[in-house]
Amino acid sequence: MELKSNHASPVLTDPTPLNKSRLVNRLPYAQSGGSFSSGKCVTISRKKPGKLDDVLPHGWLDAMRSSSPPRKKFIIDCNVDVPSDDSDNAYCSWMLNYPSALKSFEQIARNAKNKKIAIFLDYDGTLSPIVDDPDRAFMSNAMRSTVRNVSKYFPTAIITGRSRDKVYELVGLTELCYAGSHGMDISSPVSDSVSDDHPNCIKSTDQQGKVLNLFQPAREFIPMIDEVFRTLVENTNRIKGAKVENHKFCASVHYRNVDEKSWPTIAQSVHDILKDYPRLRLTHGRKVLEIRPVIDWNKGKAVEFLLESLGLSERDDVLPIYIGDDKSDEDAFKMLREGNRGYGILVSSVPKESSAHYSLKDTSEVKKFLKALVGWKKKLEVGRRNI
Repeated sequence: MELKSNHASPVLTDPTPLNKSRLVNRLPYAQSGGSFSSGKCVTISRKKPGKLDDVLPHGWLDAMRSSSPPRKKFIIDCNVDVPSDDSDNAYCSWMLNYPSALKSFEQIARNAKNKKIAIFLDYDGTLSPIVDDPDRAFMSNAMRSTVRNVSKYFPTAIITGRSRDKVYELVGLTELCYAGSHGMDISSPVSDSVSDDHPNCIKSTDQQGKVLNLFQPAREFIPMIDEVFRTLVENTNRIKGAKVENHKFCASVHYRNVDEKSWPTIAQSVHDILKDYPRLRLTHGRKVLEIRPVIDWNKGKAVEFLLESLGLSERDDVLPIYIGDDKSDEDAFKMLREGNRGYGILVSSVPKESSAHYSLKDTSEVKKFLKALVGWKKKLEVGRRNI
């Protein structure tokens, strides 16, 4: 598998504003069944360490404010109702570029006919709602049942910024593959497509005694992440509402419950720490700053690795579908868009620039879409049995 760096800089930059010129009617492409490059080993390149400018925290503040726009509940149907205000109008225009995956389901199903679908899911904001306390981001029993049913018909994986152990604890389904720390900690079936002597792979056994491959391209960074995590905890423990998490291969600072007046303190604290760690970089998600190793690895590369592990990378009849809501999911969306490999579906109730093909408003629509996939697959199988 040929892996190339997509990152020009290892430091946080301001998010790309919504490009109004893209808000034009665009029909989703016709899936042609792209192929994946072959290879027994995955080589992880180390990116050049970047420099942190002393004035960067000011730019970070703008990014912190814009990374989590107010979430508005849209109840209008953009195909029927007349928008009631400018924000509704903007959302309907945005939907022309990112049509509803539910309303476009028949088209997706036509393109998926005679193909093997593989499902990749983010966790927070996709399977569970975004909540103030990340430790209480529980998926509903109905969603868990839906994901379990999906895994009966399609290879299914969770790819999240959380630690792999934590997301497994939250999901609790042994039928899935799990990739934590933005794909830097992957458990996958043992496969001939991944070399046994790969330096980043180790054999492990799950709770059911099943042998798995653990792929951990950033293993050497664990002591560094632990050190940064302890420093972050010490430097932010006086900031009310701040929460620091250690995801094993990355660390995060949540500021969702922090008074905005204290955001400059958080930005400066993280900036001061990272100045001493040129091999780490900063990214941002929904009201969270994330510290990651400077390596050429992301959720898109994780999808490629999982497809290879599942024996699907060299087939031209595979249709990967990735559903996610966060900026980190964009790497997977871009990977699928390149070469028409599959479909990216963005979960968002507000307009935002994305490389996804379709959109869903919230977790309830994600559940409806997954149920529709299962229903469609069941109907196909019944039809084949009756032939």
